[in-house]
Amino acid sequence: MGLKTRYFVTARFFDEAKLAKLDGSWPKLLKKMYKTDLLILDDFGLHPMDPTDRQLLMDLIETRHQESSTILCSQIPVSGWHKLIGEGTIADAILDRVVYSSHRLELKGESLRKKQRLTS
Repeated sequence: MGLKTRYFVTARFFDEAKLAKLDGSWPKLLKKMYKTDLLILDDFGLHPMDPTDRQLLMDLIETRHQESSTILCSQIPVSGWHKLIGEGTIADAILDRVVYSSHRLELKGESLRKKQRLTS
């Protein structure tokens, strides 16, 4: 469809973003994320967020909010994201931008990886 798409495992995105903060290239990376039509962050919430992760996520979501699409894939129910993000004010701000302007798909059933392993 010609859409610019980027995929990250969330923990790897945070690693890359932290390095960009350290070397001064964060504004450039953020601009690149802004120009991306669809950003997919997989395994959201599998690793605890530190204060830097929270701020990076806030910057990212704020930059993309109502401008482009972001998919957050998680095994954690949305009801647990506030605790997962931590720091109430930032969690409120992030979730306000994500939850209230989103389409939520909840998948049920067995893991495809488990099914594939059983048939192999």
